[in-house]
Amino acid sequence: MQIEVESDADHRGIEKPKRIRLDGRVVEVIETIDRWPGGDYCYFKVRGDDGNLYILRLNEARDRWELTMFRREGFSEA
Repeated sequence: MQIEVESDADHRGIEKPKRIRLDGRVVEVIETIDRWPGGDYCYFKVRGDDGNLYILRLNEARDRWELTMFRREGFSEA
């Protein structure tokens, strides 16, 4: 799923997501839990102000963000 992401660079110049826009709503990123590289991509595991978890993928060559995983708050796998 393609989304819009606003991001900032930290003091080392590494881009970090700060706001996600999807399906007409805005989610503020309140925590970056993890970040890891993957080929031409960079992945971010973040928590939104809605309590949900998101894994975002940045295609660095195209400067395009995608949502690769979403987990709703309070959801547990049985």
